[in-house]
Amino acid sequence: MSTLEIRDLHVSVETKEGPKPILRGVDLTIGSGEIHAIMGPNGSGKSTLAYSLAGHPKYQVTGGTVTFDGEDVLAMSVDERARAGLFLAMQYPVEVPGVSVSNFLRTAKTAIDGEAPALRTWVKDVKSAMADLRMDSEFAERSVNEGFSGGEKKRHEILQLELLKPKFAVLDETDSGLDVDALRIVSEGVNRAHQATGLGVLLITHYTRILRYIKPDHVHVFVDGRVAEEGGPELAERLENEGYDRFLTSSVSA
Repeated sequence: MSTLEIRDLHVSVETKEGPKPILRGVDLTIGSGEIHAIMGPNGSGKSTLAYSLAGHPKYQVTGGTVTFDGEDVLAMSVDERARAGLFLAMQYPVEVPGVSVSNFLRTAKTAIDGEAPALRTWVKDVKSAMADLRMDSEFAERSVNEGFSGGEKKRHEILQLELLKPKFAVLDETDSGLDVDALRIVSEGVNRAHQATGLGVLLITHYTRILRYIKPDHVHVFVDGRVAEEGGPELAERLENEGYDRFLTSSVSA
């Protein structure tokens, strides 16, 4: 069992007017095999949490702690966090012209494991994972995310997830821009990784539609950089029916 523990996390982002606080004291604990959904209105700090966990230099941690099995995540470089078992599926995956998907995946696997995977086994694993995600074999020779559709980019993120086998995955609005078929296929990939390795998942989303395929154990409502309410799957259904008005009203009143 592994544990990712976030305590009283405060994060700011640099703007033209100076540092702007985004996260204002986040507490969250995720264990192996658990699926946590974070929901909330735009600008509430959901993506800031994701990128702060991954170590994006734009986000400055000004207080609190993040530990991974007792180790200080905030003291780790980005690559050290990846090797420790943290994975981020980005909301807007970047293009890497000139680097093929196949080379990117094998290089990433080598960097994380500390040794290159056996070629014959690796090729078999890649082909199998791509087939599960309904990805054409020619996809492997295309440049990373260059000219990819939104659905192809998100499938590629989940392809990485299945092949790199992290301990914890942060999925930042993986459902955005997906049609119904792509959403189902991507969700199936997340569920395969979760079931095969006991993956812990932090799933950031605005909508409940992905939660019909990826069943959360816990739901957290983010408002104004804090966790405003926590509950089980029933909380997501309440948000679907009622929206975030009651949280926003409380935030303004405070």
